Amino acid sequence: MSAPHPRRPLPRWSALPGLVAKAPPFVLAIVGAVALLLGLLVVARPLTSLVVLTVYVGLSAIASGVADLVGRRASTWPQRAFAGAWIVVGLAVLIGLGRSLELLPSVLAVLLILGGLGSLVDAFGPSVASRRVLILAWAAAQIAFGVLALTWPDVTVLVVAVVFGVRTILFGATTLVRALRGLRAPASRGGDAARADDEDAVSSDTATQRAWAAAGRYALSALLVAASVGGWWLDGWLEDGAPVVDAFYDPPAVVPYEHGRIIRSDAFVGQNPPGAQVTRILYTTRDALGQPAVASALVIVPEERPPGVRPVIAWNHGTTGVARGCAPSLRDASATKWAIPALDDALAKGWIVVASDYSGQGAPGVFPYLIGRGEARSSLDAVLAARELYASTLSHRMVAWGHSQGGHAALWVSQIAEDYAPELDVLGTAVLAPVADPLALAGEMTSSDGAAGPVEGGALLSILTAWVLVPYADTYPDVDLGRYVTPGAEAIVREMTQRCPTEPGVVVSVATALGVSEDRPLYLGDLTAGPLGEHLGDNAANGPWGTPLLVAWGDADEVIPPRLQQDFVDQACADGEQVRWAVYGGYDHLATLLPRSRFLPLLVSWTDTVLGAGDLPLNDCERLTATAQDAIG
Repeated sequence: MSAPHPRRPLPRWSALPGLVAKAPPFVLAIVGAVALLLGLLVVARPLTSLVVLTVYVGLSAIASGVADLVGRRASTWPQRAFAGAWIVVGLAVLIGLGRSLELLPSVLAVLLILGGLGSLVDAFGPSVASRRVLILAWAAAQIAFGVLALTWPDVTVLVVAVVFGVRTILFGATTLVRALRGLRAPASRGGDAARADDEDAVSSDTATQRAWAAAGRYALSALLVAASVGGWWLDGWLEDGAPVVDAFYDPPAVVPYEHGRIIRSDAFVGQNPPGAQVTRILYTTRDALGQPAVASALVIVPEERPPGVRPVIAWNHGTTGVARGCAPSLRDASATKWAIPALDDALAKGWIVVASDYSGQGAPGVFPYLIGRGEARSSLDAVLAARELYASTLSHRMVAWGHSQGGHAALWVSQIAEDYAPELDVLGTAVLAPVADPLALAGEMTSSDGAAGPVEGGALLSILTAWVLVPYADTYPDVDLGRYVTPGAEAIVREMTQRCPTEPGVVVSVATALGVSEDRPLYLGDLTAGPLGEHLGDNAANGPWGTPLLVAWGDADEVIPPRLQQDFVDQACADGEQVRWAVYGGYDHLATLLPRSRFLPLLVSWTDTVLGAGDLPLNDCERLTATAQDAIG
């Protein structure tokens, strides 16, 4: 019989098989079947099985550490230290199960890094060259993906869950095969005989078989290196595409307490519309709860304008995300006709456009997404701060424009202006596809026949829900994420709010949302119930306004059901408001905003009229009343 091979270190993924290597066949069969089913569950339902995954991670870490110690694999102090670390982390995961669900992405990242460091130690043990290369590649891959996991914690749960699941499936399948072979073997063939046969099999390996094994290890090593390099390249690409918030947006150590005060100003580095100068400003405001805050805005001033003070258009932008980096003033084209409707026409008339980012975008803070007072205060304070900067140019007379979320903001501007900023005179409000009633919209979106489809089915809807839920939870103390989010998925939901729709990293949010299993949605219960529903209702734009309203929407709006817009108009007319409205056939949610929109001439003419320079009819409510009377008659 040939001499035994030198003792070779096994890769870290082989700790559990090594632990049960000498078990009887029936034990192997049970372990293999359980592992196979567990792996299939984790891969097929990574979020449904968050608790299972957490328990598995804890047990796997403990078993790996014990296997190293019991199997005498940890023969040096570094190896024993890593084995002990695996056991400690595994116990911590199991003991603090409830909390560890929230920390699961970080725990997985730490385990990957620990495993990589431990494999580095293993690579210096006695072994053939191909096996040592494979162990080094595996160590580098674990460390690389552990670091990347800390960068993308939401997708970590999904990706690493699948990795753990696949590894468990392979372990279960191979263990079952070994069990079946053992059960078929003669009863006399056990214990020492089996081990002797194993040694004979190893010693009888041909040089060709060993060469093929080495080639396979090198190929797998190359694949691991390529995956690590690809992961780092992808991380760099995603990071490079993310918006950069420069130091301009950082508030100074001492901020004026009064709202609407200018802090600093600077030239806008993006595109300037023809014949206009664009300045970005940082100013003081109040957040949704009335606490001091800081916000940023763009001030667009025509270079040629009639003498004297000029009226102001307060533009309120639609949804751009809720992260700090999603501020429109950080984007190159945010002061063009593609971002602000009828901008060139407004500048040609000598109007000055002030476009707020709202607090929490650009400047630090909680973004008041669909929280009326927070949005409106940012918009009004932007005009006040711009007047401080251009004291001899900006009038106190203004008109509020807004699209979608910005329509909601513009309606709230007119609601609170008299009390919050009495020095400003809001003469009218024009809104394009506005979110007038967040509660009604939430009800539509979470119903099976909503405009955006079922809440369980859409990745986009999952992201939009996170954009509403997280700002509300961060603003209102009684809105608890745990009441509305699947246990353990709070980190996933929060990470969805850290990316903007225009950056490449949003694909991570989409991939995460798509990873949510159909039988276990990311969100729980009724999103319109409880404190969240109450606050959504409180943020409906109900008036009174007392000044003319212009409302436009498309009948093919895929985001906000057109009937909600008509309900808003009907109620405003019933309340005695002056409302002019227009519905455009075939227009989707963005169409009224774009340069070729048929609505833009009406927007400019209507604004001219409320500023006192036109004669356009401002009230369609008589037409609505006459239509209703005809229907009754």
